[in-house]
Amino acid sequence: MLTYELDGKNKYFTLYSRIRGDILSGKLKKGEKLPSKRTLAENLCVSVITVQTAYEQLLAEGYIVAKERSGYFVADVNVDFYGRREVADIKPEIEKSYALDLVRGGADAGLFPFSVWAKLMRTVLSDCGEHLLRRVPCDGDPELKRAVAGYLYRVRGIEVDPRYIVIGAGAEYLYEVIVRILGRDKIFAVENPGYGRISACYNLDGAECVYIPVGENGADCNTVEKSGADVLHISPSHQFPTGAVMPLSSRAALISWAREGDKYIIEDDYDSEFRLFGKPLQCAYSLCPDRVIYMNTFSKSLAPSMRIGYMVLPHALYETYRALLGFSACAVPVFEQKTLAAMLDGGHFERHINRLKNHYREVRCAVIEKLKTLDTECLVRDTGSGLHLLAQFPKARSDEQIKAVAERNGINLKCLSDYLLAPYEGAEKYAVINFSGVTCGEVNGLKIVLDS
Repeated sequence: MLTYELDGKNKYFTLYSRIRGDILSGKLKKGEKLPSKRTLAENLCVSVITVQTAYEQLLAEGYIVAKERSGYFVADVNVDFYGRREVADIKPEIEKSYALDLVRGGADAGLFPFSVWAKLMRTVLSDCGEHLLRRVPCDGDPELKRAVAGYLYRVRGIEVDPRYIVIGAGAEYLYEVIVRILGRDKIFAVENPGYGRISACYNLDGAECVYIPVGENGADCNTVEKSGADVLHISPSHQFPTGAVMPLSSRAALISWAREGDKYIIEDDYDSEFRLFGKPLQCAYSLCPDRVIYMNTFSKSLAPSMRIGYMVLPHALYETYRALLGFSACAVPVFEQKTLAAMLDGGHFERHINRLKNHYREVRCAVIEKLKTLDTECLVRDTGSGLHLLAQFPKARSDEQIKAVAERNGINLKCLSDYLLAPYEGAEKYAVINFSGVTCGEVNGLKIVLDS
């Protein structure tokens, strides 16, 4: 007779699980007869319906068979096929905490406009109703595409046809789409030093990458022309991690390179909202919309978990995109898309950005003042754009020494050399100061010591 402890509310499932486990472990053998429903119910002090439901589930999944007027029997189950099942003990990764983190970005949660976002979500739920359950077009919700186009015109001075905007689940997804529409046989040129995930994504999608050295004026144009690349990925308004801003003459030279060679430029405008002094710089897309793919995300401006990015494709590439991926659905939930559209159209996003800029101006000033008070020589390289700057320590023995001293003082820090994708001279003794996740209180309450 089967004897089990059936605890909990869902007794039928517990009984099903115990019998199934005994069959898989070999305790119940092939052809062995199971107790009748009434007998087992009386033995376990449960209802006949509970036993019947468990037996029916086992029967449906093939663990037992029913013989007319004879009852239920253990089926011929290949126990070895299932093997020994072990449940892994998955423990969450615990990130090391620092008194001052100058590597991991992301604004303080207190700066996120929770009340505005919640209000807009309720409005979207009320206004859109069943529309939120429909399939989303491959290139995104039309309302968000129109809202992004309007925002780009107001803030960046770019006239964009909303039809050619593609909404995607973050920058990495958009990189993959770009490789698909341009072709895996193309050579992609990326900046060095640079954001490693860019070339990693291109390589993962089957494209070859070459590396272009970055100087004070951004990516070196002469190297681009000699590289044999078909596509160039740059951040001309504020390169990461050097902070270089590309002058108009260099942008014009690269556009000529693209036009004359039937090539494309990917303009990654990843933190254009955070030009802390003066107006945003003219983007390359506005100079040549037929050869430039413009892209940005809302990860820095809203939250890293907000996986919403967008790109503006030239007309010809948009047609290729539709031909290749028109069958698919957009991976960004329409609920989030419509909420963001309402935030952009209502001016809430721009007010949020203004508050963030005021916050980061104060943080930037606090960081620079602290760097000036160090006991060792420190030269600050800052263009007033974006949420990071460079600090050079000429008298330091090595980058490893800079990071080791920072570690001892509770500071998480990376150097420029940590972002090298290929050998490059002149990247030594520079610390990358990413202040996007830092508050004035953290900066002012710490003594930053980077002795030579």
